[in-house]
Amino acid sequence: MGEHYDGLETRAPHEREADFFARLRANLAHAKAHAPYWAKTLVDVDPAGVTDRAALARLPVTRKSALIGLQKAQPPFGGMLAVPVGALARIFLSPGPILDPEGRETDYWNTARGLFAAGFRKGDVVQNCMSYHLTPGARILESGLEALGCVCIPGGVGQTEQQVQVMAALKPAGYAGTPSFLRIILEKAQELKVDLSSLKKAFVSGEALPPSLRKEFEAQGIAVLQGYATADLGLVAYESRAREGLIVSENVLVEIVRPGTGDPVADGEVGEVLVTNLVRDYPLVRFSLGDLSAVAPGPSPCGRTNMRITGWMGRADQTTKVKGMFVHPEQVAEVLRRHPEVKRGRLVVSQENGADLMTLLCETERDSTTLVPLIQETLAAVTKMRGEVGFVAPGSLPNDGKVIEDVRKFD
Repeated sequence: MGEHYDGLETRAPHEREADFFARLRANLAHAKAHAPYWAKTLVDVDPAGVTDRAALARLPVTRKSALIGLQKAQPPFGGMLAVPVGALARIFLSPGPILDPEGRETDYWNTARGLFAAGFRKGDVVQNCMSYHLTPGARILESGLEALGCVCIPGGVGQTEQQVQVMAALKPAGYAGTPSFLRIILEKAQELKVDLSSLKKAFVSGEALPPSLRKEFEAQGIAVLQGYATADLGLVAYESRAREGLIVSENVLVEIVRPGTGDPVADGEVGEVLVTNLVRDYPLVRFSLGDLSAVAPGPSPCGRTNMRITGWMGRADQTTKVKGMFVHPEQVAEVLRRHPEVKRGRLVVSQENGADLMTLLCETERDSTTLVPLIQETLAAVTKMRGEVGFVAPGSLPNDGKVIEDVRKFD
């Protein structure tokens, strides 16, 4: 298979987009016909018209934060499952609680591609140290290992000394799990004076991988690459050995949008991550994970041509309580929508003499004098609270994806 998992990874971008949207149109039609939630959400959408990203951007956003309520209202999957429950292979329970289905397709969670990029190959023995208890984390990795033909040791989490003993006996070449647990295992091995030099590669997810920790692993001869995965979608993006951003997987489409709007932002601008998949069993369309990221420019030096993202950059759900009332990013977006003269905005929540204050900072090139009372009126109408309005030069607000910034200190 060479340096790439298959030829899909090196396709021309226009070829990939055409293929994705052809498959997406069929998936949308199936979702509308078989999943009550999607029948209602996409009631005014003709799947045949969803031919490109611009058309996709006109569809509603579904937020992961809404799944708990949806599943309680219409158990077990909130009307989002497009096959009978009996057609599934497994059902998991993630924190929330949120139920996550797994279908019967090979590599359902789409992880083989990321594992291959990290150097995993057929016949490799791999210790899988993601949790096997109810949550899908371990299965997400295990299914990809199975698809590659690797041998999986179901280590799970905890029992560190036993994990070390198993590694010493079976001498796995690879580790799959969180980076922090790999560090714990290696420290325990040093304490017990056990040789784990068979470990040469690792694929980690579920946590941030700080550069300092990656260097610690490299110093012990372990090459560590990371993936961005969720319990709903499986693997969304993954590192290659070029280690320049995360490459979006071939069976999903990622959009980066302005928080609270669903409107795509320019490449390089930090925004909210939306993912659309091609899974017939459990279709997810413009599904917001609540995370922030940005598009990295150009293709990866490794030759893979799909979009790259810069990795996890914080949470997009910036809902904040002010004067005892919640203010949501969607409300800030609505204020800005009513004033197109404002290019970007950020609501800063502060405190003075124990009282909460709101100030909407606006980027605009227009004379701001006449705008102040108009925007203040809109801000009060939308949030039901009074706030101040300030103006800053275009391009001066930080590129960090924040539309609400809480600078109060509650020490």
